[in-house]
Amino acid sequence: MKHAALTLGELNEGYVVAIEIVAKDGEADAVARALESLIAPSMAEPDMKLFLPYRSPSDAKAFFIFELYRSADGRARHEATEHFKVFVAETLPRIASRRLVPYVPYAAG
Repeated sequence: MKHAALTLGELNEGYVVAIEIVAKDGEADAVARALESLIAPSMAEPDMKLFLPYRSPSDAKAFFIFELYRSADGRARHEATEHFKVFVAETLPRIASRRLVPYVPYAAG
């Protein structure tokens, strides 16, 4: 799937969600498949600018998800979609831990 490239300015505008996930033993490949299946419907959402799941090359059970929305409301709308609800219901039992990476504003100077 090919998408238009985002400029640095476009990447710095919006609402960011970053999540670290660790799969349970024996569940990493299932989690990877579930995340991959979430890309297309998430990227089709009008408020989604970027949905990027990443699997660690050094720890196959570790995943990082970077989501960029046009606004915080976009995140709420994403969580209300059927594909997100199905993902959570089917994947949450396969996850050992998950953590939302907190946003820390950068203060130049």
